[in-house]
Amino acid sequence: MEKTVLVTGGTGYVGAWIVKQLLDKGYTVRLSVRNKNASSKIEPLRQVALTSKGKLELCEANLLEAGSFDHAAEGCSAIMHVASPFTLRFKDAQKDLIDPAIEGTRNVLNAASKSKTVKKVVLTSSVAAIHGDTIDMQEQGLSEFNEEQFNTSSSLKHQPYSFSKVSAEKEAWKIHDAQSDWKLVVINPSFVMGPSLSETSNSESLSFMKDILSGKFAMGAPDIMFGFVDVRDVATAHLLALENEKAEGRHLLAESTINVLEYIDLIRKNYEGKFKLPTSHSPKIILYALGWLFGLKFNFIKRNVGYTLKLNASKSKEELGLSYTPLETTVVDMVEQMLEKKII
Repeated sequence: MEKTVLVTGGTGYVGAWIVKQLLDKGYTVRLSVRNKNASSKIEPLRQVALTSKGKLELCEANLLEAGSFDHAAEGCSAIMHVASPFTLRFKDAQKDLIDPAIEGTRNVLNAASKSKTVKKVVLTSSVAAIHGDTIDMQEQGLSEFNEEQFNTSSSLKHQPYSFSKVSAEKEAWKIHDAQSDWKLVVINPSFVMGPSLSETSNSESLSFMKDILSGKFAMGAPDIMFGFVDVRDVATAHLLALENEKAEGRHLLAESTINVLEYIDLIRKNYEGKFKLPTSHSPKIILYALGWLFGLKFNFIKRNVGYTLKLNASKSKEELGLSYTPLETTVVDMVEQMLEKKII
């Protein structure tokens, strides 16, 4: 039987790779978009569909509109709910981040229940739903973060993006637990990096790399640790979650957990002298004074700079069977694409 998967957010940075992998494996992908005429976002996926075994269908839906996904979900065997704002540039956190994340999750998952054909939902959450600030690990007396933890330190006023992710995921589990028609599997990626399928992508991941390569951190890198994962591995994790009958619960994704300077050292190793890259950390006191230039608020600097972070991604390897792309490969592939497309 032909399997049809509804994908929300499929034109985005992560979503596009998920759509590509589904199409390459022969799935019929029903792609929900706000506007079918937004050709610049959809065209790269149309091109993928032309040379793949799968089929691409388009449907219009709006995250904030109740019932908007009901028709799109009809006849689908699964839903990949990827759509959720990932931006650090917003005017109103409630309106721009929280509402679309929670309402969108509610509308998509309610559509799954109404469909009577959807048997599995794979939700794109984030490591931000596991922890908010780096200091959380120390304050909670943990030696590492894993799938057991939920972010308790973020709020509407502090780290609102992270708050949107944990709020949306909790809403998803609440809806899941109230029904028995479909199974929920959650993917919690750390900082996603790697090449983009779309030249129109405005992903924060691309912005971060662009800031590094353009010399924005040349005077010193903030001493902040992140988990990093390749965007193609994130897509693969979604397909593994879809196809593995035993997959359940949450799955933290991280190839490695390092600080920003160590990440930049991977660029330096492969592009010695090509970019204005920092060779040291920026002192915390300097960040307090100049952090606003990088969009860093006082409380974020206080709770994230200079603290250790450890992420345990063993479940993704052992239960999903995910093999990670080495971070150095991710970095090189990303820089090469940005040079080729003259993004920097």
